[in-house]
Amino acid sequence: MRRLALAIVVLFAPAAASAQTEPHAWLYGAWSGGHTPPLRGATAAACLAQPTVIFTRDIVLHTTLLEPVFQQRLIETVRATPEGVEIRLRPVARPPGPFARMAGMGFGCDGDPNLLRVQRLEGGEIGFPGCVDFPSPLVSCAGR
Repeated sequence: MRRLALAIVVLFAPAAASAQTEPHAWLYGAWSGGHTPPLRGATAAACLAQPTVIFTRDIVLHTTLLEPVFQQRLIETVRATPEGVEIRLRPVARPPGPFARMAGMGFGCDGDPNLLRVQRLEGGEIGFPGCVDFPSPLVSCAGR
């Protein structure tokens, strides 16, 4: 009987550990703004019609001003910071040449294209510090 109980505990231990909230769970969903100032008075339907960034547990989808088609990046790790979170994205092959940054691979952030820093701002907004492609804050479509 003890062996059966131990086996059950061992089987369900990973499920219990994964049930804990991820450091970026507060980001899950669609966000608008970023390239341009967010539409703060828009309805949820209007926001969801054209989100700029979508966060899930394992993926970040984003558009840029010059590339309106969503680019998908897989999340490798997430670390909580005092200002928000730091997301390490899985590296992808970048095309050679001067237009590599414009290929939709990164967020246009300083330095590492595989690192995204998300800063929590007042009023339920977020920002991507140092990201030239996202100079404006983003607002959640869920909070409308």
